[in-house]
Amino acid sequence: MIKSFANKELRALWETGKSRIDARLHKRILVRLDALDAAGKPEDMNIPGFNYHQLTGHTPMRFTVHVNGPWCVTFEFEDGDAHVVDFEQYH
Repeated sequence: MIKSFANKELRALWETGKSRIDARLHKRILVRLDALDAAGKPEDMNIPGFNYHQLTGHTPMRFTVHVNGPWCVTFEFEDGDAHVVDFEQYH
């Protein structure tokens, strides 16, 4: 289950379906957030097309799934829940 967001526009998209994030990305983002909300461990996000992987050099451990171009949804995982979910360009 998603417990917290780092990005207020990502939270708005998740909670209301509306956001200032480029509308062309909404569907892809929501598919990933739905999967993240259902995930019980980070590896559950290892879905074809998501390009799931762990980010190096982060404490606590962070993970990412690709959305489009340089845009990714990043997150931490603790006790079966996603935390600090963010939408960012990290490349």
